[in-house]
Amino acid sequence: MVFQKEYLDLLLVPSGLSIMFIYHLYLLYRYLTIPHTTIMGFENNDKRAWVERIMQSTDSKNIDTALSVLGSNNNGATFLASVSLTLSSLIGAWMANSSLNSVLIYGDTRPETMSIKFISLLIFFLMAFACFLQSSRCFIHANYLITTPDTDIPISYVELAVIRGGEFWSLGLRALYFATTLLFWFFGPIPMFATSIGMVFLLHYLDKNTRPLHDHRSSGKRKQFYKRVEETSRATLL
Repeated sequence: MVFQKEYLDLLLVPSGLSIMFIYHLYLLYRYLTIPHTTIMGFENNDKRAWVERIMQSTDSKNIDTALSVLGSNNNGATFLASVSLTLSSLIGAWMANSSLNSVLIYGDTRPETMSIKFISLLIFFLMAFACFLQSSRCFIHANYLITTPDTDIPISYVELAVIRGGEFWSLGLRALYFATTLLFWFFGPIPMFATSIGMVFLLHYLDKNTRPLHDHRSSGKRKQFYKRVEETSRATLL
């Protein structure tokens, strides 16, 4: 049996996608069980401290700062959602007028395979659009909670909205990472597989966290303790 170049797509493309999926399942397991070892868990710790500080503050300047921060996150999510939707539209137009030079591609260049490439890429861009849209929705909801006056809204509600917005943001980025590897599939299964391997190494470097979580509450208590000691010392001297 003669090995044909079309067989590379059947071997390398599922292997590359499997490596990406296995890595993200491993990352999800770490995020759910030992979140402090992931950069997302590290950021969530700071987000909880930020929300608690904002909700316990009575200064209107802090509320304005919080709205500015959430507005920036919302603008970023909206921008990436627009980019994902625009790329999806361009892929649709590309599918209708596909004219790739099959001579430059070492792999399966049949029309059926090209259609699978387009559809797979389109799915991940649409997934990214949906995730960024949900991220924007969560940040907008956090805006409403923070700016609601004279209420006893639990801090955990605001924390949930902010952290969930960050999680949808991360899911949207993951969909774009998958779309990047599939984009290289248009140049052949070998570039796609190599990109998958490189992407996993890069994401592992970016996703891991080796720094200990900062205890924001203890830090605040220490400052209050030192402040009381200083006031007591001044009163004694006087």
